Amino acid sequence: MSKIKVAVVFGGRSTEHEISLISANGILKNINRSLFEVIPIKIDIEGHWFLQTSEDVKATNGTAITLVQGTNNAQILENGSGKILDTIDVVFPVLHGVFGEDGTIQGMLKMLNVAFVGCGVLASASCMDKDVTKRLLRDAGIAIAPYVCATWTHTPNFEKVEHELGLPLFIKPANLGSSVGVHKVKSKAEFQAALEDALKYDGKVLIEQNISGREIEVAVMGNEKPQASFPGEIVTDGGFYDFESKYVSKDASTIHIPAQLTDEQMEEIRETAKKAYTALGCEGLSRVDFFLSDDGVIMINEINTLPGFTPISMYPKMWEATGVSYSELIELLIQFGIERFEREKALKIVAREVK
Repeated sequence: MSKIKVAVVFGGRSTEHEISLISANGILKNINRSLFEVIPIKIDIEGHWFLQTSEDVKATNGTAITLVQGTNNAQILENGSGKILDTIDVVFPVLHGVFGEDGTIQGMLKMLNVAFVGCGVLASASCMDKDVTKRLLRDAGIAIAPYVCATWTHTPNFEKVEHELGLPLFIKPANLGSSVGVHKVKSKAEFQAALEDALKYDGKVLIEQNISGREIEVAVMGNEKPQASFPGEIVTDGGFYDFESKYVSKDASTIHIPAQLTDEQMEEIRETAKKAYTALGCEGLSRVDFFLSDDGVIMINEINTLPGFTPISMYPKMWEATGVSYSELIELLIQFGIERFEREKALKIVAREVK
């Protein structure tokens, strides 16, 4: 039986370019080569696509390419000559942040009529925008942390925000991840500086109430019948779970998997994660992040449709603790992408030639 050709696409134009390289490196090292033929494709920080001649994610020796639609696959064309270099059966987009998990590349891949791993256009876009995510969760009857929004054209009054949400509070770009541009605010001066910085990354910013309690995460995968992993807990050393804690320093935080929860809490968190995943139309994979307040209230913080796959990332570690190895996880995610592609092919949504 011929191997499935999987294009692992990484890099990209977002501020999370370097994190994408680390995640892709983990996938390239753990994908089952007996089942999959791997095609590494790198997008540089200017948005140019390259077919890599090696699997060194930091290499810059690739061939400039363009993807075009084939027959039930995508074709890789060499720029300039138009020569077909290879074909792709399924794409694994390992692209964090904008242009990667915001529905952008998902729409492109749908136009190419090729299978891909992860959420579709709408779920990707909805979950990328934390304001939209919270609105949809609230409509689904799922608890969220109280918040208000700021934009380039409207900045709420600090005194009013303090009265409504209290201090400290968190300020973060609505459409970004990996804790980039996120600030914990304790004063009016910090409030103004944090807003100015966050608005450098996005035209809409969330101002969230600080929830005193614990941070719990759950890995979810699947299409129509999602599965939830054992929850994990991140305990930081005095601060919040920032960029350094997530990707650089193994000593900046402590991880407990499974999280130290009662059986009732464990069940409620896992079921709520699946409910949120379904309510937002997620498919393939997502990581659902919770707050467990000091008084026992469970609420969702945010949903990440393309969580990190670095050696210290929570998503693969939670599945490993639940009994699914890194290699098995990659295989399942690819299968979910192919299954959705086959299901969508049966829909009567494209024009047919009239005879």
